[in-house]
Amino acid sequence: MTTSLEAAIRDKSALVGVVGLGYVGLPLIRAFVAARFRTLGFDVDRAKVDLLSTGKSHIEHIPSEWIARCIEDGAFEPTTDMRRLAEPDALLICVPTPLSESRDPDLEYVEQTTRQIAKTLRPGQLVVLESTTYPGTTRDVLLPILSAGGQVVGKDFFLSYSPEREDPGNPDFSADKIPKVVGGIEPQSGRLAAMLYGQAVVEVVPVSNCEVAEASKIVENTYRSVNIAMVNELKMLFDRIGIDVWEVIDAARTKPFGFQAFYPGPGLGGHCIPIDPFYLSWIARRHGMPTRFIELAGEINTAMPRYVIGRVQEALNEFGKPLRGSKICVLGAAYKRDVDDTRESPSFELMEMLLAAGAELSYNDPHVPKLPKKRDYDFSYMASTPLTAEFLAGQDCLLIATDHTAYDYDFIVRHAPLIVDTRNATKHVTTGREKIRKA
Repeated sequence: MTTSLEAAIRDKSALVGVVGLGYVGLPLIRAFVAARFRTLGFDVDRAKVDLLSTGKSHIEHIPSEWIARCIEDGAFEPTTDMRRLAEPDALLICVPTPLSESRDPDLEYVEQTTRQIAKTLRPGQLVVLESTTYPGTTRDVLLPILSAGGQVVGKDFFLSYSPEREDPGNPDFSADKIPKVVGGIEPQSGRLAAMLYGQAVVEVVPVSNCEVAEASKIVENTYRSVNIAMVNELKMLFDRIGIDVWEVIDAARTKPFGFQAFYPGPGLGGHCIPIDPFYLSWIARRHGMPTRFIELAGEINTAMPRYVIGRVQEALNEFGKPLRGSKICVLGAAYKRDVDDTRESPSFELMEMLLAAGAELSYNDPHVPKLPKKRDYDFSYMASTPLTAEFLAGQDCLLIATDHTAYDYDFIVRHAPLIVDTRNATKHVTTGREKIRKA
Protein backbone atom coordinates (compact mmCIF):
# COMPACT_ATOMS: atom_id res chain seq x y z
CA MET A 1 0.00 0.00 0.00
CA THR A 2 2.76 2.39 1.00
CA THR A 3 4.77 1.80 -2.15
CA SER A 4 1.87 2.50 -4.52
CA LEU A 5 0.75 5.63 -2.66
CA GLU A 6 4.31 6.91 -2.47
CA ALA A 7 4.79 6.34 -6.19
CA ALA A 8 1.52 8.14 -7.00
CA ILE A 9 2.60 11.12 -4.92
CA ARG A 10 6.02 11.24 -6.56
CA ASP A 11 4.73 11.10 -10.13
CA LYS A 12 1.73 13.33 -9.25
CA SER A 13 -0.81 10.78 -10.42
CA ALA A 14 -2.36 10.79 -6.93
CA LEU A 15 -5.85 12.30 -6.79
CA VAL A 16 -6.06 14.86 -3.98
CA GLY A 17 -9.42 15.29 -2.28
CA VAL A 18 -10.24 18.33 -0.16
CA VAL A 19 -13.27 18.28 2.13
CA GLY A 20 -14.56 21.80 2.73
CA LEU A 21 -14.28 24.36 -0.08
CA GLY A 22 -14.08 27.52 1.97
CA TYR A 23 -11.30 29.98 2.79
CA VAL A 24 -8.91 27.13 3.65
CA GLY A 25 -9.96 24.35 1.27
CA LEU A 26 -10.17 26.31 -1.96
CA PRO A 27 -6.67 27.90 -1.67
CA LEU A 28 -5.36 24.41 -0.86
CA ILE A 29 -6.97 23.11 -4.05
CA ARG A 30 -5.23 25.93 -5.89
CA ALA A 31 -1.83 24.97 -4.47
CA PHE A 32 -2.16 21.34 -5.55
CA VAL A 33 -3.49 22.26 -8.99
CA ALA A 34 -0.48 24.56 -9.43
CA ALA A 35 1.70 21.55 -8.56
CA ARG A 36 -0.05 19.62 -11.38
CA PHE A 37 -2.20 17.31 -9.26
CA ARG A 38 -5.80 16.51 -10.11
CA THR A 39 -8.17 17.50 -7.32
CA LEU A 40 -11.64 16.56 -6.16
CA GLY A 41 -13.38 19.02 -3.82
CA PHE A 42 -16.17 18.04 -1.44
CA ASP A 43 -18.68 20.33 0.26
CA VAL A 44 -22.16 19.85 1.73
CA ASP A 45 -23.25 23.30 0.51
CA ARG A 46 -25.04 22.59 -2.77
CA ALA A 47 -25.20 26.28 -3.72
CA LYS A 48 -21.42 26.64 -3.28
CA VAL A 49 -20.68 23.54 -5.34
CA ASP A 50 -23.10 24.61 -8.08
CA LEU A 51 -21.43 28.01 -8.24
CA LEU A 52 -17.96 26.49 -8.49
CA SER A 53 -19.17 24.00 -11.12
CA THR A 54 -20.15 26.90 -13.36
CA GLY A 55 -16.66 28.36 -13.05
CA LYS A 56 -17.47 31.06 -10.51
CA SER A 57 -15.65 31.72 -7.27
CA HIS A 58 -17.30 32.57 -3.94
CA ILE A 59 -14.01 33.87 -2.52
CA GLU A 60 -12.80 37.26 -3.69
CA HIS A 61 -9.07 36.49 -3.87
CA ILE A 62 -9.62 33.24 -5.81
CA PRO A 63 -10.44 34.43 -9.37
CA SER A 64 -13.43 32.98 -11.19
CA GLU A 65 -11.28 32.76 -14.31
CA TRP A 66 -8.97 30.36 -12.54
CA ILE A 67 -11.90 28.23 -11.30
CA ALA A 68 -13.37 28.07 -14.81
CA ARG A 69 -10.04 27.07 -16.33
CA CYS A 70 -9.50 24.31 -13.75
CA ILE A 71 -13.01 22.95 -14.27
CA GLU A 72 -12.51 22.93 -18.03
CA ASP A 73 -9.08 21.29 -17.79
CA GLY A 74 -10.32 18.64 -15.38
CA ALA A 75 -7.81 19.71 -12.72
CA PHE A 76 -10.58 20.46 -10.23
CA GLU A 77 -14.00 18.95 -9.79
CA PRO A 78 -16.35 20.06 -6.99
CA THR A 79 -19.02 17.69 -5.70
CA THR A 80 -21.50 17.13 -2.87
CA ASP A 81 -21.47 13.35 -3.41
CA MET A 82 -19.73 11.95 -0.34
CA ARG A 83 -19.84 8.45 -1.82
CA ARG A 84 -16.93 9.60 -3.97
CA LEU A 85 -14.67 9.93 -0.91
CA ALA A 86 -13.22 6.55 -1.90
CA GLU A 87 -11.74 8.01 -5.10
CA PRO A 88 -8.95 10.31 -3.83
CA ASP A 89 -5.62 8.86 -2.74
CA ALA A 90 -5.32 11.64 -0.15
CA LEU A 91 -8.18 13.32 1.72
CA LEU A 92 -7.51 16.68 3.37
CA ILE A 93 -10.16 17.76 5.89
CA CYS A 94 -10.74 21.54 6.00
CA VAL A 95 -14.07 21.89 7.81
CA PRO A 96 -15.05 24.44 10.48
CA THR A 97 -14.27 23.88 14.16
CA PRO A 98 -16.39 26.48 15.97
CA LEU A 99 -17.10 26.93 19.67
CA SER A 100 -20.27 25.82 21.39
CA GLU A 101 -22.44 28.30 23.31
CA SER A 102 -20.43 27.43 26.43
CA ARG A 103 -17.19 28.14 24.50
CA ASP A 104 -16.18 24.49 24.38
CA PRO A 105 -14.81 22.87 21.20
CA ASP A 106 -17.53 21.87 18.74
CA LEU A 107 -16.15 19.06 16.58
CA GLU A 108 -19.47 18.21 14.96
CA TYR A 109 -18.24 18.92 11.42
CA VAL A 110 -14.96 17.07 11.93
CA GLU A 111 -16.72 14.02 13.34
CA GLN A 112 -19.37 13.98 10.61
CA THR A 113 -16.72 14.22 7.91
CA THR A 114 -14.63 11.46 9.49
CA ARG A 115 -17.65 9.14 9.67
CA GLN A 116 -18.37 9.78 6.01
CA ILE A 117 -14.76 8.99 5.13
CA ALA A 118 -14.88 5.82 7.26
CA LYS A 119 -17.82 4.52 5.21
CA THR A 120 -15.73 4.50 2.02
CA LEU A 121 -12.19 4.23 3.44
CA ARG A 122 -10.10 1.96 1.23
CA PRO A 123 -6.62 0.51 1.71
CA GLY A 124 -3.86 2.91 0.76
CA GLN A 125 -5.66 6.18 1.48
CA LEU A 126 -4.04 9.04 3.37
CA VAL A 127 -6.29 11.19 5.58
CA VAL A 128 -5.04 14.53 6.89
CA LEU A 129 -6.92 16.83 9.26
CA GLU A 130 -6.20 20.52 8.70
CA SER A 131 -8.97 22.07 10.82
CA THR A 132 -7.80 23.97 13.89
CA THR A 133 -8.36 21.93 17.03
CA TYR A 134 -6.92 20.92 20.39
CA PRO A 135 -3.97 18.51 20.83
CA GLY A 136 -5.21 14.93 20.81
CA THR A 137 -8.08 15.34 18.34
CA THR A 138 -6.54 13.32 15.52
CA ARG A 139 -5.63 10.40 17.79
CA ASP A 140 -8.63 10.45 20.12
CA VAL A 141 -11.43 11.44 17.74
CA LEU A 142 -10.50 10.57 14.14
CA LEU A 143 -8.46 7.41 14.67
CA PRO A 144 -11.17 5.38 16.50
CA ILE A 145 -13.76 6.27 13.83
CA LEU A 146 -11.47 5.36 10.93
CA SER A 147 -10.24 2.17 12.63
CA ALA A 148 -13.71 0.89 13.54
CA GLY A 149 -13.99 -1.09 10.30
CA GLY A 150 -10.91 -3.14 11.09
CA GLN A 151 -8.33 -1.33 8.99
CA VAL A 152 -5.02 -0.65 10.72
CA VAL A 153 -3.40 2.78 10.66
CA GLY A 154 0.12 2.75 9.25
CA LYS A 155 -0.60 -0.43 7.36
CA ASP A 156 -3.98 -0.17 5.61
CA PHE A 157 -4.49 3.59 5.78
CA PHE A 158 -2.51 6.60 6.94
CA LEU A 159 -3.51 9.48 9.22
CA SER A 160 -1.81 12.82 9.90
CA TYR A 161 -2.44 16.37 11.06
CA SER A 162 -1.22 19.50 9.26
CA PRO A 163 -2.66 22.77 10.58
CA GLU A 164 -4.02 25.19 8.02
CA ARG A 165 -2.07 28.41 7.73
CA GLU A 166 -4.03 30.81 5.58
CA ASP A 167 -3.91 34.59 5.40
CA PRO A 168 -6.82 35.54 3.12
CA GLY A 169 -6.02 38.27 0.65
CA ASN A 170 -2.28 38.35 1.35
CA PRO A 171 -0.52 37.95 -2.04
CA ASP A 172 2.84 37.39 -0.35
CA PHE A 173 1.60 34.34 1.56
CA SER A 174 -0.72 32.24 -0.56
CA ALA A 175 -1.18 28.59 0.49
CA ASP A 176 1.77 27.34 -1.57
CA LYS A 177 4.14 29.94 -0.06
CA ILE A 178 3.50 29.11 3.60
CA PRO A 179 5.53 26.37 5.33
CA LYS A 180 3.39 23.39 6.40
CA VAL A 181 3.83 21.71 9.76
CA VAL A 182 3.09 17.97 9.43
CA GLY A 183 2.75 15.36 12.15
CA GLY A 184 1.66 11.75 11.70
CA ILE A 185 -0.26 9.42 13.94
CA GLU A 186 2.75 7.14 13.39
CA PRO A 187 5.97 7.61 11.39
CA GLN A 188 4.80 6.21 8.07
CA SER A 189 1.73 8.45 8.07
CA GLY A 190 3.82 11.49 8.84
CA ARG A 191 6.32 10.66 6.11
CA LEU A 192 3.65 10.22 3.43
CA ALA A 193 1.83 13.42 4.41
CA ALA A 194 5.10 15.36 4.38
CA MET A 195 5.88 13.93 0.95
CA LEU A 196 2.47 14.99 -0.37
CA TYR A 197 2.65 18.55 0.91
CA GLY A 198 6.26 18.78 -0.19
CA GLN A 199 5.05 18.61 -3.78
CA ALA A 200 2.79 21.65 -3.39
CA VAL A 201 4.19 24.05 -0.76
CA VAL A 202 7.43 25.95 -0.35
CA GLU A 203 8.57 24.06 2.77
CA VAL A 204 7.43 21.17 4.94
CA VAL A 205 8.20 21.18 8.67
CA PRO A 206 7.90 17.59 9.91
CA VAL A 207 7.31 17.09 13.63
CA SER A 208 7.37 13.96 15.76
CA ASN A 209 3.62 13.35 15.97
CA CYS A 210 0.20 14.82 15.32
CA GLU A 211 -0.13 16.22 18.86
CA VAL A 212 2.89 18.48 18.32
CA ALA A 213 1.41 19.68 15.02
CA GLU A 214 -1.96 20.35 16.66
CA ALA A 215 -0.32 22.23 19.53
CA SER A 216 1.79 24.36 17.18
CA LYS A 217 -1.33 25.86 15.61
CA ILE A 218 -2.86 26.63 18.99
CA VAL A 219 0.36 28.28 20.16
CA GLU A 220 0.62 30.47 17.04
CA ASN A 221 -2.82 31.98 17.52
CA THR A 222 -2.81 32.10 21.32
CA TYR A 223 0.39 34.13 21.04
CA ARG A 224 -1.39 36.62 18.82
CA SER A 225 -4.51 36.66 20.99
CA VAL A 226 -2.57 37.42 24.16
CA ASN A 227 -0.58 40.23 22.55
CA ILE A 228 -3.67 41.77 20.95
CA ALA A 229 -5.39 41.63 24.35
CA MET A 230 -2.47 43.50 25.88
CA VAL A 231 -2.68 46.36 23.35
CA ASN A 232 -6.48 46.43 23.66
CA GLU A 233 -6.12 46.88 27.42
CA LEU A 234 -3.45 49.53 26.89
CA LYS A 235 -5.76 51.31 24.45
CA MET A 236 -8.48 51.58 27.10
CA LEU A 237 -5.96 52.81 29.67
CA PHE A 238 -4.33 55.35 27.36
CA ASP A 239 -7.73 56.63 26.21
CA ARG A 240 -8.50 57.43 29.83
CA ILE A 241 -5.28 59.36 30.40
CA GLY A 242 -5.25 61.11 27.03
CA ILE A 243 -2.46 59.24 25.23
CA ASP A 244 -2.77 58.05 21.62
CA VAL A 245 -2.02 54.31 21.74
CA TRP A 246 -1.39 54.23 17.99
CA GLU A 247 1.37 56.82 18.31
CA VAL A 248 2.82 54.88 21.23
CA ILE A 249 2.98 51.65 19.18
CA ASP A 250 4.51 53.47 16.20
CA ALA A 251 7.22 54.81 18.51
CA ALA A 252 7.84 51.46 20.20
CA ARG A 253 8.14 49.57 16.92
CA THR A 254 11.19 51.60 15.92
CA LYS A 255 13.17 49.40 18.31
CA PRO A 256 14.94 46.94 15.99
CA PHE A 257 14.84 44.05 18.47
CA GLY A 258 12.69 42.69 21.30
CA PHE A 259 9.39 44.21 20.15
CA GLN A 260 6.74 43.14 17.67
CA ALA A 261 3.90 45.52 16.93
CA PHE A 262 0.33 44.38 17.59
CA TYR A 263 -2.59 46.71 17.12
CA PRO A 264 -5.87 47.25 18.98
CA GLY A 265 -9.26 46.89 17.35
CA PRO A 266 -13.00 46.44 17.94
CA GLY A 267 -12.61 42.73 18.68
CA LEU A 268 -10.97 39.64 17.24
CA GLY A 269 -11.93 38.24 13.84
CA GLY A 270 -11.10 35.42 11.50
CA HIS A 271 -11.64 31.77 12.27
CA CYS A 272 -8.52 31.09 14.32
CA ILE A 273 -7.54 33.82 16.77
CA PRO A 274 -10.96 34.24 18.46
CA ILE A 275 -11.32 30.46 18.85
CA ASP A 276 -7.94 28.77 19.37
CA PRO A 277 -7.23 30.10 22.90
CA PHE A 278 -10.54 28.66 24.10
CA TYR A 279 -9.57 25.26 22.65
CA LEU A 280 -6.34 25.45 24.62
CA SER A 281 -8.13 26.49 27.83
CA TRP A 282 -10.59 23.63 27.39
CA ILE A 283 -7.89 20.97 27.05
CA ALA A 284 -6.06 22.49 30.03
CA ARG A 285 -9.18 22.17 32.21
CA ARG A 286 -9.49 18.54 31.18
CA HIS A 287 -6.00 18.04 32.60
CA GLY A 288 -6.81 19.91 35.79
CA MET A 289 -4.78 23.00 35.04
CA PRO A 290 -6.12 26.56 34.86
CA THR A 291 -4.83 28.88 32.14
CA ARG A 292 -5.58 32.20 33.80
CA PHE A 293 -3.35 34.27 31.54
CA ILE A 294 -4.90 32.93 28.33
CA GLU A 295 -8.46 33.13 29.68
CA LEU A 296 -7.93 36.73 30.77
CA ALA A 297 -6.76 37.61 27.25
CA GLY A 298 -9.92 36.00 25.87
CA GLU A 299 -12.08 38.02 28.25
CA ILE A 300 -10.43 41.30 27.26
CA ASN A 301 -10.75 40.64 23.54
CA THR A 302 -14.34 39.44 23.87
CA ALA A 303 -15.24 42.63 25.74
CA MET A 304 -13.91 44.99 23.07
CA PRO A 305 -17.17 45.36 21.07
CA ARG A 306 -18.94 46.56 24.22
CA TYR A 307 -16.16 49.06 24.85
CA VAL A 308 -16.50 50.36 21.29
CA ILE A 309 -20.26 50.83 21.66
CA GLY A 310 -19.56 52.80 24.84
CA ARG A 311 -17.27 55.07 22.86
CA VAL A 312 -19.99 55.57 20.24
CA GLN A 313 -22.41 56.58 23.00
CA GLU A 314 -19.88 59.02 24.44
CA ALA A 315 -19.26 60.56 21.03
CA LEU A 316 -22.99 61.01 20.38
CA ASN A 317 -23.47 62.49 23.84
CA GLU A 318 -21.02 65.25 22.96
CA PHE A 319 -23.49 66.27 20.25
CA GLY A 320 -26.48 65.95 22.57
CA LYS A 321 -27.77 62.79 20.88
CA PRO A 322 -28.75 59.47 22.43
CA LEU A 323 -27.75 56.20 20.79
CA ARG A 324 -31.39 55.16 20.55
CA GLY A 325 -32.83 56.54 17.34
CA SER A 326 -29.47 57.69 15.96
CA LYS A 327 -28.49 56.72 12.42
CA ILE A 328 -25.32 54.65 12.63
CA CYS A 329 -23.44 53.25 9.64
CA VAL A 330 -20.83 50.55 10.28
CA LEU A 331 -17.96 50.70 7.80
CA GLY A 332 -16.60 47.21 7.18
CA ALA A 333 -18.18 43.79 7.68
CA ALA A 334 -15.06 41.73 6.89
CA TYR A 335 -12.83 40.81 9.81
CA LYS A 336 -9.79 42.52 8.29
CA ARG A 337 -8.95 44.99 5.55
CA ASP A 338 -9.29 44.29 1.83
CA VAL A 339 -10.92 40.83 2.03
CA ASP A 340 -14.47 39.51 1.82
CA ASP A 341 -13.95 37.11 4.75
CA THR A 342 -16.51 37.73 7.50
CA ARG A 343 -15.67 34.74 9.72
CA GLU A 344 -15.97 35.76 13.38
CA SER A 345 -15.92 39.41 12.34
CA PRO A 346 -16.54 41.72 15.33
CA SER A 347 -18.70 43.87 13.05
CA PHE A 348 -21.59 41.46 13.53
CA GLU A 349 -21.44 41.77 17.31
CA LEU A 350 -21.20 45.56 16.98
CA MET A 351 -24.27 45.64 14.73
CA GLU A 352 -26.25 43.43 17.07
CA MET A 353 -25.41 45.69 20.01
CA LEU A 354 -26.32 48.82 18.07
CA LEU A 355 -29.68 47.37 17.06
CA ALA A 356 -30.35 46.24 20.64
CA ALA A 357 -29.65 49.81 21.78
CA GLY A 358 -32.24 51.15 19.33
CA ALA A 359 -29.93 52.60 16.67
CA GLU A 360 -31.07 52.95 13.07
CA LEU A 361 -28.45 50.73 11.48
CA SER A 362 -26.80 50.47 8.07
CA TYR A 363 -23.45 49.22 6.83
CA ASN A 364 -21.04 49.55 3.94
CA ASP A 365 -18.36 47.17 2.76
CA PRO A 366 -16.94 47.25 -0.79
CA HIS A 367 -15.96 43.58 -0.45
CA VAL A 368 -19.19 42.31 1.15
CA PRO A 369 -22.18 43.61 -0.87
CA LYS A 370 -24.64 41.48 1.13
CA LEU A 371 -24.27 40.10 4.63
CA PRO A 372 -24.19 36.30 4.94
CA LYS A 373 -26.27 34.48 7.51
CA LYS A 374 -24.13 33.40 10.44
CA ARG A 375 -24.42 30.73 13.07
CA ASP A 376 -25.20 33.35 15.74
CA TYR A 377 -26.28 36.34 13.64
CA ASP A 378 -28.74 36.90 10.84
CA PHE A 379 -28.28 40.18 9.00
CA SER A 380 -28.87 38.54 5.62
CA TYR A 381 -31.61 41.09 4.93
CA MET A 382 -29.02 43.88 4.84
CA ALA A 383 -27.09 45.09 1.79
CA SER A 384 -24.17 47.49 1.60
CA THR A 385 -25.29 51.13 1.33
CA PRO A 386 -23.34 53.33 -1.13
CA LEU A 387 -21.32 56.05 0.56
CA THR A 388 -22.67 59.10 -1.25
CA ALA A 389 -22.14 62.57 0.13
CA GLU A 390 -25.88 62.81 0.86
CA PHE A 391 -25.95 59.50 2.72
CA LEU A 392 -22.90 60.35 4.82
CA ALA A 393 -24.30 63.76 5.75
CA GLY A 394 -27.56 62.12 6.84
CA GLN A 395 -25.91 59.80 9.37
CA ASP A 396 -25.43 60.69 13.00
CA CYS A 397 -22.26 58.62 13.30
CA LEU A 398 -20.01 56.41 11.19
CA LEU A 399 -18.29 53.55 13.00
CA ILE A 400 -15.12 52.36 11.23
CA ALA A 401 -14.82 48.68 12.08
CA THR A 402 -12.61 47.58 9.14
CA ASP A 403 -9.97 49.80 7.56
CA HIS A 404 -10.37 48.86 3.89
CA THR A 405 -7.95 50.73 1.63
CA ALA A 406 -10.78 51.22 -0.88
CA TYR A 407 -12.35 53.83 1.40
CA ASP A 408 -11.73 57.48 0.61
CA TYR A 409 -11.28 58.64 4.18
CA ASP A 410 -10.89 62.30 3.26
CA PHE A 411 -14.27 62.16 1.49
CA ILE A 412 -15.86 60.30 4.40
CA VAL A 413 -14.61 62.75 7.02
CA ARG A 414 -15.54 65.73 4.86
CA HIS A 415 -19.21 64.72 4.61
CA ALA A 416 -19.95 62.72 7.79
CA PRO A 417 -20.83 64.68 10.94
CA LEU A 418 -19.11 62.26 13.34
CA ILE A 419 -16.72 59.32 12.97
CA VAL A 420 -15.69 56.76 15.57
CA ASP A 421 -12.51 55.10 14.30
CA THR A 422 -11.50 51.75 15.83
CA ARG A 423 -8.63 51.10 13.40
CA ASN A 424 -6.78 54.44 13.16
CA ALA A 425 -7.87 54.43 9.53
CA THR A 426 -8.21 58.22 9.45
CA LYS A 427 -4.70 58.94 10.71
CA HIS A 428 -3.69 60.70 7.47
CA VAL A 429 -6.82 62.86 7.23
CA THR A 430 -5.87 66.48 7.96
CA THR A 431 -9.18 68.32 7.51
CA GLY A 432 -12.14 67.76 9.80
CA ARG A 433 -10.23 65.96 12.55
CA GLU A 434 -12.50 67.56 15.15
CA LYS A 435 -15.19 65.13 13.96
CA ILE A 436 -13.08 62.01 14.62
CA ARG A 437 -13.15 60.03 17.85
CA LYS A 438 -10.83 57.04 18.29
CA ALA A 439 -12.05 53.87 19.93
